[in-house]
Amino acid sequence: MSDLITLTINGKTIEAKEGEYILNVARANDIFIPAICYLTRCSPTLACRLCLVEADGKQVYSCNTKAKEGMNITTHTENIAKERRAIMEVYDVNHPLQCGVCDQSGECELQNYSLYMKVDSQSYAIKDVPRPAQTWGVMKYDPGLCIVCEKCVTVCKDMIGSNALSTVKRGSDALEKEYKDTMPKDAYSMWNKLNKSLIGFEEEACTDCGECISVCPVGALVSADFQYKSNAWELNKIPAANPHSSDCAFMYYETKHESIENAEPKIYRVTNEHHYSTLNGAARFGYDFENRVQGKDEENFTKAVEAFKNAQSIIFNSYITNEEALILQKIATKTGAKLVNKDAYNYKKFLEAYSSTSGSSLYSSTLKDVHDSNFVVSLGSYLKSDLPNARYALNNSVVMNKGAALYLHPISDKAIEKVGKRGKTTEFIQYKPLAEEAALYLLLDKFGKDLPANIQEYINQNKETKTKIVTETVKETVVELVKDEETGESKEVKKVVSKKVENSVEFEYTKFLDALGLDEKFLDTFEALLDKKDKFSLIVGEDLYTHPKSENLAKLCGLVDRYTDFSVLIIPSQTNTLGVSLICDVTDKEEGQTVGYNEKADFQISALGDGNLDMPALNQQEGTFTNIDKKVIPTNAAIGYKGYVLNDIANEVLESDIEYTIEYTQELPLEAGFKAVDFDKLPNHFGNDRVEYRGYDITSKETTIRTDVEAMLAETLTVNEGETLIYRANPINQFNEFTAIAHEFAKDLESGLFASAEFFEKLELQKGDKVVVSANNIELELNAFIDDQIAGDIAYVSTFQKSLDTKALFDGYRFQKAVIKKA
Repeated sequence: MSDLITLTINGKTIEAKEGEYILNVARANDIFIPAICYLTRCSPTLACRLCLVEADGKQVYSCNTKAKEGMNITTHTENIAKERRAIMEVYDVNHPLQCGVCDQSGECELQNYSLYMKVDSQSYAIKDVPRPAQTWGVMKYDPGLCIVCEKCVTVCKDMIGSNALSTVKRGSDALEKEYKDTMPKDAYSMWNKLNKSLIGFEEEACTDCGECISVCPVGALVSADFQYKSNAWELNKIPAANPHSSDCAFMYYETKHESIENAEPKIYRVTNEHHYSTLNGAARFGYDFENRVQGKDEENFTKAVEAFKNAQSIIFNSYITNEEALILQKIATKTGAKLVNKDAYNYKKFLEAYSSTSGSSLYSSTLKDVHDSNFVVSLGSYLKSDLPNARYALNNSVVMNKGAALYLHPISDKAIEKVGKRGKTTEFIQYKPLAEEAALYLLLDKFGKDLPANIQEYINQNKETKTKIVTETVKETVVELVKDEETGESKEVKKVVSKKVENSVEFEYTKFLDALGLDEKFLDTFEALLDKKDKFSLIVGEDLYTHPKSENLAKLCGLVDRYTDFSVLIIPSQTNTLGVSLICDVTDKEEGQTVGYNEKADFQISALGDGNLDMPALNQQEGTFTNIDKKVIPTNAAIGYKGYVLNDIANEVLESDIEYTIEYTQELPLEAGFKAVDFDKLPNHFGNDRVEYRGYDITSKETTIRTDVEAMLAETLTVNEGETLIYRANPINQFNEFTAIAHEFAKDLESGLFASAEFFEKLELQKGDKVVVSANNIELELNAFIDDQIAGDIAYVSTFQKSLDTKALFDGYRFQKAVIKKA
């Protein structure tokens, strides 16, 4: 951790971390410095130059200058004011005067800073050139509005890792020479660059997260779906949490009435605080999944109450709030019904086994810890789709912290492979399914300290000494006789020459590399990646807790947490998987009469509008989630709901009288780490100091430590002739049945089997073909699609469409042997 230093800004004495940028220090202490191009968690671009300050008498850019002990900083001088005013005038040159219809008007930084700098006249001019608007997937780019601040390029590179955007040259007239002599220096330099540049787009690299839209300070990048739908100042901003994945990232639903004729509120878009929180594409574009009902269905409500009273099993998933999970637990306790949630059951069992070796009831890491690390390992998660925000954290750690990363997964993912430079900052290991134990033993071997005797013994049993030929360049001194042409005498001349020498050297080899399909060359790469690294994070995903040997894998993860410098992050596969696993006594097998909540059953209540009784969707509810960072996070209702809610059923079954579901927030179980805090007292904002003031942290408990780990590797999953492997996963931005009905995704809905181009060629498939997939004693006919961002022979099968029931192709584990034939 950096040492604290003391400095002065505008006469105010401030304490800060050594090495922090002046701009961030000022913001954390509520001192305003203007900046258009800077993003808090990304690298400085120096594009706008508005953040000029005077430090110890010298003019510097506060976004790119690090604070030092005793530094004396002034944020405003006469010269700085001239520079800033000139810069804003330049930004306003040829900027279209269409604020009345521009989507950014009312929250435009160009507007704000032009007013702040009191720009009431224009000193500069240049002939404009045509810059036609373009459509880029989910967004539209208007170069005429673009001020080339490079925020979009920076966030795509430093945070998202797609590198889909870049600055490109454009045709334009050169600036008149007199400007160079008469303009303030920084304003001229900025204008000279602005005048030559635009933003370019690489469609194949884009993952449609929309973060570039969020960071754009003007109206140059906007959602194609939102454009010209509403003025910003007409919209109500409702703070909420991402309902589709376990990052539960902070966001706003932005609503207003639907039309003059219809006063019902409608969600027009989702936005975020981009300096502090990043959204995936599902959160940003998959927002309108509400369940519209016109009133209360009394007849089916009565049937629902009876169904719950008589049910032997209640089947549900983890796309529910903590409060709803508690209600289901109370109902099950009262009626004796089983709570069936396979997702939460697998996660709960994994966490319990992990705790038995780690000594703590919860895992140790958070997404922020991953961002702050400089060596990250991802194992058993298809990061791009499973949790994009974990992928962003991994990318951010490599780019911003001069870090390194290992990404291990059986499916080669081209989007992930854009992170860093292969072999120098990142390495991607494509192994055969079921080999994850070998990877964890390898980490224990390389990083373990004072391991339990039985673990160390097993690791030692898998070591052997090998020899390899190493070619080295050595220098040696040679003596040559050189004849003097004038005297004819010979003289001895010494020279240092280089030559290559081959030596046979011994090295320690571990057989765990064999299971991962690696050889001794990897050891050299590994050592190079580790150079100067001191903060380590391990990300593990759903492949591990659905694995046939999930208990053993969990124990190994616990050992990594306890006996190495790694902190461990276990990705919950659904929004509230962690919360449900802590609150509910769940099982994975149903029996007897069943009631389903958003799941198929004898009697079904559903927020999808496909059940016997309607329920509100997550964008129509107040409540809390327990996110991946082990925080209880509040979310609010964007859209009203006129039907019954789960609490109404609970009042009848439990014979209680609870008016609002959020009254259960303070009743969440203390023994599981929750706190007795009222919903309305939960904080929900970020501070200028970049601290997240949202909800509260779940309390972790110490657990009894055991070391009964099975010392045997699982056999890797191989296929017979005519078979192939399929993988249970969803395409980017599709998480569940709710994203599937959001209008942005529903209009181009693609569900079925997704495979690489070489896989299509191998099976002689063409675009638009259907395939018959036979697996787990099930046969389904599915649409087949090429995913250009993957490679290899493993296809994945989507599960977000409820009517397809593709989950039945899998027997728990995410990988499954299958026979695939053209339909």
